[in-house]
Amino acid sequence: MAIDGRNLQILANYCAAAADAMAFTLMRTAHSTFVKETEDFSCQIVSRSGLAFASPRSFGAPWYSGIDYGPVLALIDDYQPGDICITNDAYAGNVATHSPDIHIWKPVFHQGEIACFVVGHIHNTDVGGAVPASLSRSLTEIVQEGLRLPPLKIVSGGKLNQEVARIMRLNVRAPEQNWGDFKAQLASVNIGESKIRQIIARFGIADFLHGVEALLDYAERQARAVIATIPDGEYFYADYADEDGEGGYPCRIAVTLKVKGDALELDYSGSDPQLASSLNMPTGGRERHPLALVGVTYVLATLDNQLLLNAGTLRATRAVLPPGTIMNCEAPAAVGMRSLTCAMAQIATLGAFSLAMPQRLPANSPGGNSIVNIRTVDSQNRTVVASLGPVGGGSGGTPRHDGPEGSGGLSAFLKNTPIEISEAEVPVRFLRYRLVPDSAGAGAFRGGLATEMAFEVFAPNTVITARNRNRSVFASAGAAGGQAGSTSWFRTTTPAGQITEHGNTDVIHCGPGDVVSLKGPGAGGYGPAKQRPPAAVLRDVICGFVSEREARDRYGVAIEQGEIDLPTTTRLRAAMADAGAQHFDVGPARRAFEALWTPARYQLLTEFLSDMPVVWRHFLKHQVFAAVQAGECADLPLSAQMETIFSRLLQRFPSLAQKAVVS
Repeated sequence: MAIDGRNLQILANYCAAAADAMAFTLMRTAHSTFVKETEDFSCQIVSRSGLAFASPRSFGAPWYSGIDYGPVLALIDDYQPGDICITNDAYAGNVATHSPDIHIWKPVFHQGEIACFVVGHIHNTDVGGAVPASLSRSLTEIVQEGLRLPPLKIVSGGKLNQEVARIMRLNVRAPEQNWGDFKAQLASVNIGESKIRQIIARFGIADFLHGVEALLDYAERQARAVIATIPDGEYFYADYADEDGEGGYPCRIAVTLKVKGDALELDYSGSDPQLASSLNMPTGGRERHPLALVGVTYVLATLDNQLLLNAGTLRATRAVLPPGTIMNCEAPAAVGMRSLTCAMAQIATLGAFSLAMPQRLPANSPGGNSIVNIRTVDSQNRTVVASLGPVGGGSGGTPRHDGPEGSGGLSAFLKNTPIEISEAEVPVRFLRYRLVPDSAGAGAFRGGLATEMAFEVFAPNTVITARNRNRSVFASAGAAGGQAGSTSWFRTTTPAGQITEHGNTDVIHCGPGDVVSLKGPGAGGYGPAKQRPPAAVLRDVICGFVSEREARDRYGVAIEQGEIDLPTTTRLRAAMADAGAQHFDVGPARRAFEALWTPARYQLLTEFLSDMPVVWRHFLKHQVFAAVQAGECADLPLSAQMETIFSRLLQRFPSLAQKAVVS
């Protein structure tokens, strides 16, 4: 079957269906709710060189559609029929990106030669380590984040490596659950192998191999055609995680988007240094690492929903990832919370594109989708480790419609777990799981509402982890005159009624009768709120999305006894101030922060830290922040102030002064 335009689409459909079959198999046979309900997994079919050319069309995590398995494939000396390989080491090939993500891959042979590989990963609820669920921003080294497997053959010629299997089960908190998920992974790649053999039988090996390369080339041409519609230029945007560590200072992710013709460059210079916490991203500096370019994939798919998503989609893009920074960390840095940094990098990427195309892209989605996990015991005193699902917010308002409620934008692939399933599998009682009124950013098209989860625990020594806690300080920005969304919170209430606010803390301990409650951040609105039709505001009030007070204060719409008071509404809207000249409304907390930490100040800090040893950078960042916050040398011009602070640090630590001279 010759691979012409029509047959190439047929091949693409067959390969996507094969990836779908892998995903179905994984979902239907997995043991943990995090895989079978939340769908934190991926399945791909990759070329002999490791480039993904097919992924599930509507299942699992879309972050990996452009993944390149090449570096990790090369770490296995030889492949034989029946082999299945495994790794979760973030520093081995930079395919696995934190310890809970166990990746496996299987070669598909045809007449003694490898035709392609079937691959995939799942996020295991727990892989051991210092805390239940293995992840916390408080961890400082990757060795604290659980079991690590270097790339190796877990199955050789169809025979399971029992020694490695015993190690995998011994070092985790829920071994039967993990092993059930792993067997589902094995079934997934075996199904993928079977489907690929059927495709080769239909197309022939020569046309199949030619078709794989043609699919990658076609995706590249599509991507370049979309990029060519974006105005040339340089566009800078930065956003912040609330904390760079437990109780720390804000963590900056900055990107300069450079558009030239049909090519893109994303320069992450100006992002924070490598941290002594687990927010680091182990990209290996690879210029097309999927975690650094997920935002690009989302933008291109938004601009052309017919785009074929595979590794070819990213060929027109390169990322600049300075070594020793949060975007390209060095071992043994902890990386467990890299998903929060990745989400912020996506927001920064979309922000830069929004500056290039303000009428085509939405306001900011939340950057704080908390993944809630629990370690407790049931009535038979058996240990239970489980995910209770994500608690986040909706998508940003767009130039055409409101943002989706509760889940959307950058993490919409994380499905919620129905509370009936959670209560059946975990000894907790849910009190609330709902959309939160007045949580979305106001706008002509408002942002999506945040969600709230509240549940009661029944056993002592229960540990709750809320991975990716964020946005309790900085809000998600509104765009084009739209307002920022609301911030998040995390609290516990004891049986005696004592309330403890946890901020961005992600690991807490609870006892019987404690009620744990979390609210996610709301998304930003798009366009001035006073341009929203009063009828749409009334509908939101009737639906319980917006209170009558917020309708009046934020939208200038007066509602009396379920009806719009038109004269009062006209008067209120006439008195509302016009939107400012800035494209983004970043909220009061970030405005106050950036009044002190201007781009010029941050550039001076970045230049200073880049000359320092990697292991010192987080410490020195904190020293500089403390000095600036204390007003040290504040009477001097900015450059002189910062140079004085830097000089005093070098005097305190002579070894650094010698390093600076050598540099």
